[in-house]
Amino acid sequence: MMGEDEVVDLCRDLIRIDSRNAGDNAGPGEREAAEYVAGKLAEVGLEARILESDTKRANVVARIEGSDPSREALLLHGHLDVVPFDAGDWKVHPLSGEVAEGCVWGRGAVDMKDMDAMILAVARQRVAEKRKPPRDVVLIFTADEEAGGDYGAKFLVDKHPEVFEGVTEAIGEVGGFSVTHDNRRLYLIEAAEKGMAWMRLTAKGRAGHGSMLNNENAVTELAEAVARIGRHEWPVRLTPTMKALFDEIGPGKDPEEIVKELGSLSKMIGAVLRNTANPTMFSSGYKANVIPQSAEAVIDGRFLPGYEEEFFATIDELLGPNVQREFIQNQAALEFAFQGGLVSAMVESLAQEDPEGTALPYTLSGGTDLKAFSTLGIRGYGFAPLKLPADLDFSGMFHGVDERVPVDSLRFGTRVLDRFLDLA
Repeated sequence: MMGEDEVVDLCRDLIRIDSRNAGDNAGPGEREAAEYVAGKLAEVGLEARILESDTKRANVVARIEGSDPSREALLLHGHLDVVPFDAGDWKVHPLSGEVAEGCVWGRGAVDMKDMDAMILAVARQRVAEKRKPPRDVVLIFTADEEAGGDYGAKFLVDKHPEVFEGVTEAIGEVGGFSVTHDNRRLYLIEAAEKGMAWMRLTAKGRAGHGSMLNNENAVTELAEAVARIGRHEWPVRLTPTMKALFDEIGPGKDPEEIVKELGSLSKMIGAVLRNTANPTMFSSGYKANVIPQSAEAVIDGRFLPGYEEEFFATIDELLGPNVQREFIQNQAALEFAFQGGLVSAMVESLAQEDPEGTALPYTLSGGTDLKAFSTLGIRGYGFAPLKLPADLDFSGMFHGVDERVPVDSLRFGTRVLDRFLDLA
């Protein structure tokens, strides 16, 4: 049993492996998942290396030889870690990998053990059947993507650049999934992603008794700055990628009106019409009657390609003179033209499986491991192809409750990826 016939079982197996990443380097790590992937590749005779960046923080790398090794290589990448969960909120246990209602359920079903399983299924089948891709294909399954990639993609780029020898192009998450708009099935391929600025804000004041007057209250100073940032209305900025999308699905219409028509996808697409900055954490004090000397908060900032300078200038104006910021993570925005041989291969492979669909570019509101890989000059796209039911809230399942992926979608994506490798 190979290819699409085994992809569901591979996905279920991966979901059952606990690889939660809370960002504190104290979780179970990715080692068990890495060993599973490496073992599945070894079964068909493909040598895979496990590269551990820290205790149990493991990455898997392998290379499939192409029929023309002189060509530039292609990277297929996926991450093995998942975000935490509260099992009590779910219909089924998030580590069960249960199949119900035509879907595989569990943490990682869409982010992104589904794509890991599809890559693994296609690689196993092609190697077993001795079907070489046109060029070398590098497979990378990373640790730590959900916390910025220090133990995963960044580690590989910094410590193991040999893994990327000859690689110029890549595909990974989040794209190639379908959304239904105006009775049309659109496959959104990620051609751009927002930059990431996770910032720690700090205000200093004068400590004192809570019953006394104090006009140097750090909590007040910081709270006001956080509120200004959280309530700021950022202007619409239409990037080339999003202009191409909107010109196709709603020529001449107001982009914000088009967003309203996208249903459950509106939050994700609405977020890439503008820069965003959301307060996510606030910490201060140690006793009810003590005014603390300092207060801290965290902002999750995301800026559009081409608008980084505007973003930080606005943030600094909103902060005011008495609040300082420092980076927890600062990663660049990316944008690649929706053209060329790799794009043609994605579009054609989708069309062969779904002639009624239309492939279009879009911008991802979050970030992926491509940010690290791009520092090596690698051009990449989000292409984890899934043909989805029109009423499925796919974007809402990323880091959400009751995460699940349709069985038919997994099989569809495996077929598309296999065709894609022949065309890429």
